[in-house]
Amino acid sequence: MVHDLFPLVQVVLREYTLPWDGDHGVAHWARVLENGLRLAEMTGANVEVVRHFALIHDSRRVNEVSDPDHGPRAAAFAHGLRGVLLQLSDADFRLLHRACEGHTHEISHPNVTIQTCWDADRLDLGRVGVTPHASRLGTAAARSREVLAWADGRATFGVVPDWVATDWRIDLRGPGWARSGR
Repeated sequence: MVHDLFPLVQVVLREYTLPWDGDHGVAHWARVLENGLRLAEMTGANVEVVRHFALIHDSRRVNEVSDPDHGPRAAAFAHGLRGVLLQLSDADFRLLHRACEGHTHEISHPNVTIQTCWDADRLDLGRVGVTPHASRLGTAAARSREVLAWADGRATFGVVPDWVATDWRIDLRGPGWARSGR
């Protein structure tokens, strides 16, 4: 489910200007992907949109601290990938575009797929020392104690899923890589 994203990962990384092992880098994308897939099982969100959101939503950040326009830039980037690496229906692409565009400023959305994307991202706030608060999450699945504890624990301890090295061929723990948050 993650290995087929390798071509998209390569394109995103080719143009990514921040450190791959930074707060908004590869490990974050991987945890957002795992968060999103777990939430989608419970919310019924569109898995393809959730998967692509995880990789694209922070791909256009220009710094790690404050970058209020990175969501709209990510949405524009997705538009440029449409039909090349993003083979989504019109309806699915609209969801992805909206999820990327709005994730920087908005808290809730009535569409379960968009909200699942945003919750998957917010569940990873522990990576920057912020505990996700249930009142800032839009789905019941994300607000559940079990999911909150699972996701926040992984974020806080900087878990890098093993498949990042095998499927995406990125070794964040190897020689020459800083081990952020450890």
